[in-house]
Amino acid sequence: MAKTERKGRSLALYETILKLKDAEECSRFFEDLCTPVELRAMEQRFDVAVYLQQGLVYLDILEKTGASSATISRVRRSMLDNGAGGVMREVILRTGLDKQTGETQRDKE
Repeated sequence: MAKTERKGRSLALYETILKLKDAEECSRFFEDLCTPVELRAMEQRFDVAVYLQQGLVYLDILEKTGASSATISRVRRSMLDNGAGGVMREVILRTGLDKQTGETQRDKE
C-alpha cells in the first residue's frame, strides 16, 4: 500500500472520531473497533501520560496502572522527546486532568 494511500485512510479514521457525538458513543465506537486488549492498552497509556503530567514517579504510576516500566518510559519519551508536537500534554492540560489529585477516572470507578 502506498504511503499516501495509508495516510488517507488514517485521516478518514480521525475525521470519523471527531464526528462522534459524546463520550458514550466514542466508547462504543472504540469497543467495536478494538479488541479488549488493544483498548485496555490505549487506556493504560493515556492514564500513564496523565500521571506523568501530574508529576507522579514511576513506582506510583506502576502501582496505579499496572503498566510496565518499559511502557511508562515509552510514554514519557513520546511526551517529551519524539511525540506529535506535545499534543498529549496539550490535551491533558486542556481537560484539566493534570490538576487532579493523582487519580484518573478509572481509579474512581
